[in-house]
Amino acid sequence: MTEAPQSILIVDDEDFFRERLVRAFARRGYRVAQAENYDQALAMIRKHRPTMAVVDMKMPGKSGLEVIRDGLALHGTLKIVVLTGYGSIATATDAIRLGAHGYLPKPADVDDILNAFTRDPAVTGRVMTENITPPSLARTEWEHINRVLSDCNGNISETAKRLGIHRRTLQRKLSKYPPRH
Repeated sequence: MTEAPQSILIVDDEDFFRERLVRAFARRGYRVAQAENYDQALAMIRKHRPTMAVVDMKMPGKSGLEVIRDGLALHGTLKIVVLTGYGSIATATDAIRLGAHGYLPKPADVDDILNAFTRDPAVTGRVMTENITPPSLARTEWEHINRVLSDCNGNISETAKRLGIHRRTLQRKLSKYPPRH
């Protein structure tokens, strides 16, 4: 008898990033549901009862913290990893206290997310209170641009269109060396 695939809910208001994660998890054999806000997330948790959820911290309306609190109230065994482009020790600590299994800065890839699900949340909570230096804005931007470029198979024009910047601006950014931190 074969084991049923694990299910995961991706909650993010950024369509492009959410769709990229949905495709990546589907390729790995997960049953994937998606939502772009708090209301959709809770509806998907009620309907699909996923085993895991990846939740963006900052969304229009109610935040990822509220998704954690109310999602776990609906489905207590749900494992949640929070992703955010606006990370801080305070919000990470709040997320862990509410029951999140992990907390990662954006952009994160599927391997990082899966590793966060396998960590012991008690250890993660202790680690989050230590002095963590987040990547610089320049480094985060550089990584995001390169991931989008990769998703576009190296097509500069398509990448610029998806990022909402001029093609020449993108080419200038790509010609620079990656920021160290």
